[in-house]
Amino acid sequence: MHTHTLLDRFLRYVRIDTTADEKSTTYPSSPGQLVLGKLLRDELLAMGLTDAVQNEHGIVFATIPGNVAGAPTIAFNSHVDTSPETTGKNVDPQVIRDYPGGDIVLPKDKSKVIRVTDSPELTALVGKTIITTDGTTLLGGDDKAGVAVIMELARILAENPTIPHGPIRVVFTCDEEIGKGVLHLDPKDIGAVVGYTLDGQGVGELEAETFSADKATVTITGVNIHPGIAKGKMVNAVRLVGEFLEKLPKNLSPEKTADREGFQHPYIIEGGVGKTTLHVLLRDHDTAKLAEYADLLRAAAKAVMTTHPAANIDVTITQQYRNMREGIEKEPRAMAYAEQAVKRAGQTPKHCIIRGGTDGAMLTAKGLPTPNISTGEHNIHSPLEWVCLEELDANVRVLIELVQVWAGR
Repeated sequence: MHTHTLLDRFLRYVRIDTTADEKSTTYPSSPGQLVLGKLLRDELLAMGLTDAVQNEHGIVFATIPGNVAGAPTIAFNSHVDTSPETTGKNVDPQVIRDYPGGDIVLPKDKSKVIRVTDSPELTALVGKTIITTDGTTLLGGDDKAGVAVIMELARILAENPTIPHGPIRVVFTCDEEIGKGVLHLDPKDIGAVVGYTLDGQGVGELEAETFSADKATVTITGVNIHPGIAKGKMVNAVRLVGEFLEKLPKNLSPEKTADREGFQHPYIIEGGVGKTTLHVLLRDHDTAKLAEYADLLRAAAKAVMTTHPAANIDVTITQQYRNMREGIEKEPRAMAYAEQAVKRAGQTPKHCIIRGGTDGAMLTAKGLPTPNISTGEHNIHSPLEWVCLEELDANVRVLIELVQVWAGR
């Protein structure tokens, strides 16, 4: 068990505000990401990884030298940013030792309750150490759990040179939560035959398939005029957003879908009477369906404009990432070795699909097969987010086994 240093490490990282900012024009999009990246670089240097560096884009690289001749280089990646959906400022983590079971009321907002009915996996964690938020922020387990697990692996390998492994590349990216994690990253910068993102739930979960993803920006332009003289003249773009949303399929939403079912997800509205912008995520494991979802948006726009001819509605589609399944299948060892490692760590492998995306999806598209390994995240992007310390430690043990499998041991 490595829980003492692992807990200290995780708590240290989540207290740094690294919230990604979708409106920013810089990379990384928020200064806290540079702060955490510099801390990680310095900690890696202190471990003796002399090539640890934070480059001009804030991405952190380091190499754990191998001790098995001829073993291939593999890579581990996590992202330092957290979701903009819930603030990551002033995170005050709550550590519940010897969790007694039952619902968890969060101390600074008692209306926020982590309920066992919503997180049934808690029933198997009685007596363990649970880390939560105080109810006013997210925790940042997505993906500082992954960062902590990789950093703990680096410490253990540095302090235990008898553990056999090949060269290991450590990569910490920025702005994954806003789809820019590998914007300035090329597989040649990594130099590995395979990568693994540490960015998932629970323990024992292995994921080689993500959503394919597009983002739709719907710009509704109305006619603004003083409301006192508006009759027959005003076209209120705010009201048209409501009409537009009403024309979308009600069953094609995250609240109504699961497993391989895709969705349209309106998640940001900005603007006023004269002009309002709606941002909509389009997701499906079948890439071809994204075009169908886009056509549904265009049909809704056309219908609203037919009723309100003075209005204009523009639908712009931006590609985000694609299902990584086919790319990972080109390197069958990636999942086969991960499954072996999970078993060797005393866990049961669970092959899952991701209803979301990872840096691994984009790295895979760029030519580096990069499946995902679980890190113990739960209720991500939410004030109800939590992690279990023992699950973090279990995932460290998976990585220790995985580097040995890749080294032929």
